[in-house]
Amino acid sequence: MVKAPHRSTTVLGVLVITVAAGAPTASAAGGDGVISGGGGPNPRAERTTQMRSWVAAGPLHFGSAPYSEVRSAATAAAENAACGISAGEVTKLTLSPTWPEVAPSGEAPSPMTLSRYDEQVSLADPKQRSEALFFNPGVGMWQLDSAGLGADVTAADAIDVSAAADRVAPYVVDRYCSAINAGANAADARANAWGAWHACSSGACEDVFQRLRSDGLVEVGGVGRYGGAERRVCSFEGVRYDCLHVDPSKAQGENAWTVEHYGPAPVPAPFYVFTYTEGGRHYEVRYWDRADSGSVSDVSASRELGTDARERLSWSAESALCDLTAGRGDCRS
Repeated sequence: MVKAPHRSTTVLGVLVITVAAGAPTASAAGGDGVISGGGGPNPRAERTTQMRSWVAAGPLHFGSAPYSEVRSAATAAAENAACGISAGEVTKLTLSPTWPEVAPSGEAPSPMTLSRYDEQVSLADPKQRSEALFFNPGVGMWQLDSAGLGADVTAADAIDVSAAADRVAPYVVDRYCSAINAGANAADARANAWGAWHACSSGACEDVFQRLRSDGLVEVGGVGRYGGAERRVCSFEGVRYDCLHVDPSKAQGENAWTVEHYGPAPVPAPFYVFTYTEGGRHYEVRYWDRADSGSVSDVSASRELGTDARERLSWSAESALCDLTAGRGDCRS
């Protein structure tokens, strides 16, 4: 779980605006539904993250495709660094939190990972239409959290290794260089760089960093840029969007988090995620098809970008999304 502010570079959003005549109107996307929130951070979640952060002995595995994206982001960050640091060191600095955060087994971190330790009622559907309607605040192999570094990004951006690495690499380099330029030694500067990740607070990330230095990592196949999530084109209220379909059962890489009792929070049903704009404000929308969630209707949950999901979510029954790629949902023309 990471909590640190940063600017956004939203990747998935509106593709083509084509409002269809007679298109069904929904009330949820944006801030108009039933509101949940007020739970605040969960200290138990932070403690659990720390307790489970130490990575098992043995080789550290990482997906080949995600590794390529991280190296690219690290190279760019090294070139723009305010202190002397190589691209290889930035790569290790950027990679180190991923295993403690989401893959303490040492297996390849999954880009799709959804947090399981925050179980606050404020993150669940207030209408209780299905236990599988749950808004995980931490997303991706870096667990970009809506309370901080993930505040201005959607789950789609946090899952996309390219977008996430472009956010994390310069962030950790900036913090590292700030410490170095203030007179810190390299170890203390690394600790400063990882300060936002609870899993790093006990030394687990420094341990991983040293293992990467001495033993490197083992690249593996079968883990894509989206970790098993799939890019789709969706139509919502007659408007076409780039969207991402997130199905935990298809997670690539370390998927222990998809097992029912891994954490206290429920495993969410498969959902679509896209960026929606209303009244000049941008929202992350997660949309559950009733066939996936078991609810009596489709349901959406909206979070205004920049807002912690624990503090405010807008929930509503829906019937206005069509997955144009898969031909499912409300696809009436």
